[in-house]
Amino acid sequence: MSRFFATGSDSESEESSSADEITPKAPGTTFKQSLLLSDDEEDTKRVVRSAKDKRFEELTNLIKTIRNAMKIRDMAKCLEEFEQLCRAFLKSKNIVDKEGVPSFYIRLLADLEDYLNQLWEDKEGKKKMNKNNAKALSTLRQKIRKYNRDYETEIAAYKENPQESADEEEEKEPEDSGSSSDSDGDGGDEGVSSKSFLKKKPEAASEASKFLKSAKGSGDESSSSDDDDDDEDWGSDTVDSGSESSDEGEGRSASLAVVFLKKTQDSDKPSEKKLGKKKKPKKKERLEEEAEEEGGEEVEGGWEKVKGGVPLVKEKPKMFAKGTEINTAVVVKKLNEILQARGKKGTDRAAQIELLHALAAIAAENNLGQGILVKIKFNIIASLYDYNPNLAAFMKPDMWKKCLDCIDELLDILFDNNNHIFIGENIAEDSENLAISDQPFRVRGCVLTLVERMDEEFTKIMQNTDPHSQEYVDNLKDEGRVCGIVDRLLAYMENKGSTEEICRIYLRRIMHTYYKFDYKAHRRSLGLQGESKSEQDQEESEGEDSAVIMDRLCKFIYAKDRTDRIRTCAILCHIYHHALHSRWYQARDLMLMSHLQDNIQHADPPVQILYNRTMVQLGICAFRQGMIKDAHNALLDIQSSGRAKELLGQGLLMRNMQERNAEQEKIEKRRQVPFHMHINLELLECVYLVSAMLLEIPYMAAHEFDARRRMISKQFHHQLRVGERQPLLGPPESMREHVVAASKAMKMGDWRTCHSFIINEKMNSKVWDLFPETQRVREMLVRKIQEESLRTYLFTYSSVYDSISMETLSEMFELEIPTVHSIISKMIINEELMASLDQPTQTVVMHRTEPTSLQNMALQLAEKLGSLVENNERVFDLKQGVYGGYFNRDQKGGYQQKQSYQRGTLNQKGGYQQKQGGYQRGGYRNQNQSNY
Repeated sequence: MSRFFATGSDSESEESSSADEITPKAPGTTFKQSLLLSDDEEDTKRVVRSAKDKRFEELTNLIKTIRNAMKIRDMAKCLEEFEQLCRAFLKSKNIVDKEGVPSFYIRLLADLEDYLNQLWEDKEGKKKMNKNNAKALSTLRQKIRKYNRDYETEIAAYKENPQESADEEEEKEPEDSGSSSDSDGDGGDEGVSSKSFLKKKPEAASEASKFLKSAKGSGDESSSSDDDDDDEDWGSDTVDSGSESSDEGEGRSASLAVVFLKKTQDSDKPSEKKLGKKKKPKKKERLEEEAEEEGGEEVEGGWEKVKGGVPLVKEKPKMFAKGTEINTAVVVKKLNEILQARGKKGTDRAAQIELLHALAAIAAENNLGQGILVKIKFNIIASLYDYNPNLAAFMKPDMWKKCLDCIDELLDILFDNNNHIFIGENIAEDSENLAISDQPFRVRGCVLTLVERMDEEFTKIMQNTDPHSQEYVDNLKDEGRVCGIVDRLLAYMENKGSTEEICRIYLRRIMHTYYKFDYKAHRRSLGLQGESKSEQDQEESEGEDSAVIMDRLCKFIYAKDRTDRIRTCAILCHIYHHALHSRWYQARDLMLMSHLQDNIQHADPPVQILYNRTMVQLGICAFRQGMIKDAHNALLDIQSSGRAKELLGQGLLMRNMQERNAEQEKIEKRRQVPFHMHINLELLECVYLVSAMLLEIPYMAAHEFDARRRMISKQFHHQLRVGERQPLLGPPESMREHVVAASKAMKMGDWRTCHSFIINEKMNSKVWDLFPETQRVREMLVRKIQEESLRTYLFTYSSVYDSISMETLSEMFELEIPTVHSIISKMIINEELMASLDQPTQTVVMHRTEPTSLQNMALQLAEKLGSLVENNERVFDLKQGVYGGYFNRDQKGGYQQKQSYQRGTLNQKGGYQQKQGGYQRGGYRNQNQSNY
């Protein structure tokens, strides 16, 4: 086939066009080719394009591929195509310098940069990306930012008015496709845009009739998009071929031209229609955007498209046909029709809620009774909950307000008609009684389930709100209303509900009470009731204490509940509330009697989180009461894990995707405790470290030279090591640094320096002022620091003294003499201090039974030498194949009969080292095998 004719494919057409440009036509070839042409080849059309067209088409094809990759988030493909695009643009540099940077290229650069920035900010989406895409995203983002610096002005101009750029491209399309230009060949090329190629090519390849039409010379009135150069070139070819062929067919060719011209015009029409169809959506989009900006009512923006096909909206004006008698049966039928669309794809949930409200209004207007109204209210509340189909999504503020209003209205109806309406899950739909009659109304439904769901939605709203914003405070104000609804339902259930339902609603009330400190009861216990200023405060202070409410609700659950979970939650909340109000002994006894610590690992995660919170609060309570050892034991498990934040449900730690996938992360986020229920983690760590310091420092001083001493707190030792590794010791800044500095002072018996590091303005503001009884906690701390510093001093310097006066110790540590006497007596009784008390002189007489530091070091050296000798003997016995005559004795008690000590004999028996549990590993045997 001749290379001067295109075959319809892009690659071959490009080859042919390039051949046209490079290869000169030899004279006489036209006659031979005209003789060799077949019928099929006559139907093809030759396409001749300028260098600009080819370069721009290459760019547009690459841009199209990049946009497709953007749609499917294939970053690796985007990066590869972008690099090709940059290379292609460099090749087009001569044309770009002449014509300017094409608008479609600038448009892509701007869109691609915005798209990459959007992807980069989407943290969830980045986590889901595979490794290649994530790497390509970061690489491409850096490249596009660097590349776009050269086109900042053009991109800024495009971003200022992107609509005009799109309009300019669309205006160029009809010029290129339909209208003939009077300019030269080069002038015709200037109007060519990137999109015109994509539309021209298939037409040129598919419509063979245009071949004859263009071949009839440039005098015909044509609407083709070819240049004048093309018309002249094709005209000369046809003249040559006509002169060398026979003259028989001038009339025939004229009639054929007419036929083909007719077909060409016909075939042009559908192509114009196609172009029109393609342009319509763009115009429609522009209209929609303009309508959004102007607030027009013709097209209501992109979101309204979802509502387009829903028949419910059309039914809204005509709920019932004219003349229809509205009774209970008709309303129930209409209600069922509305509910049938619930959950189906394409159902407009907002419109469904409006319809149910309208139906409730119609039922109230026609006085159909409270039964049908209660049933409609149940369905309205259920539809409000279904408005967000995603379980993790939380209710929008307007829907939340509607939900609270509907539940309040439902409870109003139930309280007003207490003896005339029976509701329950056990009532079948067939046995419902909704019509007005002598019998009471019977409605299927469970108001307790609705209130429990409302409580869960409130928790989700608080979880998904920024805790440091004003919005969180505004949402938290709704808790008073939520608690009011729970209290109203509690009063209703106490009369009408079963024992199981009463336990469920009691637990909801407990969960809203257990973590709140009762300041009114606290002031009342301190005798400060007269300080209440407003009348509202006085009314509240006269109300029931939270301790009494918790006691009454929890004891009912302990007695009546049949499910372990509700009882477990009630016990933990009760302990938490006791601990929060410094009732240490009640909280401790309840925890020990419940034996929850034995099987809490089998509970579900929310209960485990509640257990962790309770243990932490119990530890803080013990610390406030001066029970340092109990506080340390209670906090040890949480703090030693290093995951206190996660175990208390107050946030997630960063982990790899292998440890926790996206689904597990969503589930764990739903278990998080709202911010207003959080326990201060810095206060928790400070209490733990101070408790560890008061226990660990005296113990370290008592067992300074004991090689087998154990650690009481690993985390405290870690903080000490961190402090020792610091090259430059400045004044402490963080809470941990303060505790480490205080520990070093206590080691030396300097209680005043220790006290100044633990209790100062910075530590007060961070930790101690957060306790309710701040001054009492500080006094307790000072007392404990003095006592433990005294014990540390005696442990450290007892070997220096022959005797020491208790009066001197009392003055040094500012303690009363009886206190000093009791501390020293306990140390002597527990055999911690080798001394005796001389009552007449009030002195402590040291007994020289304790070794000095030099003696201690000598003892340690002797122990280590003994262990070294023992290990050496064991190694020697293993080398000889006998270990103390134990491993290789025969049954008669003798040693190994064979005198051969070759290793092979031992290996045949399986080797004493491996089977008999020898001291040396197999590597030792293999290493020395060549010696025997």
